[in-house]
Amino acid sequence: MYRLNMNEISSFIEKKFNDFFVQQLQELKSLTLPKLLHNENPYLLSGRNIFSVQDLIVSILDSRLFLQEELFFNSVSKELAIFINSKVYGGKKSSAEGIDLEFERDGILYIVAIKSGPNWGNSSQIKRMVDNFKKAQRILRTSNTHVNIRAVNGCCYGQENQPDKGEYLKLCGQDFWEFISSNDQLYLEIIEPLGYRSRERNDQFSDEYGRILNIFTNQFYEEFCQDGTIVWDKLVKFNSGRK
Repeated sequence: MYRLNMNEISSFIEKKFNDFFVQQLQELKSLTLPKLLHNENPYLLSGRNIFSVQDLIVSILDSRLFLQEELFFNSVSKELAIFINSKVYGGKKSSAEGIDLEFERDGILYIVAIKSGPNWGNSSQIKRMVDNFKKAQRILRTSNTHVNIRAVNGCCYGQENQPDKGEYLKLCGQDFWEFISSNDQLYLEIIEPLGYRSRERNDQFSDEYGRILNIFTNQFYEEFCQDGTIVWDKLVKFNSGRK
């Protein structure tokens, strides 16, 4: 069995983060105040008791950036799991609908749907996952009727005390990362390169963030303030009024 080198993991993560930072910087540069405000809930904003325009813009910008980062981390965790498994067990990204990973170990063909955490979906979404597992199993058995197939819902973080769900296994956190790598400490080892790269935003990003913050603060004062006070009616009409 291939022994994974942490340098390989660090290089993989570095490439993903570099691409993300470039994408996020481009997003900042293309952002406008109307675009930013149209995607916000003005009623929620007014309920936060924010009285400073700059604090309001910071809150909206940071919420937007946090959402992007959350989506990115969910995506990169899934890609990292597939990358690690491909090195250790020769696994591959599945072409089957709703299945992320296929690999063989100890005479068993595993089909894996990877999610970020244990509470990822409602009952209809879970049913869809189970249907995808059954469909993939039928297709795989057309070429080999005797193949032993196990379906797995892998979660990148969290815990699951009852992994056997009957039609599939649910493996979370340490159990999932060990399952795809045979390394029971991998869930700890990957936190360092992930955390290091996430703090590596460069000066160019910080400068652009500051520039956008200053521009949007001034624009907001001009459009939605009177005597230094936010006029929420104006903001609500802009965001939700009939055109």
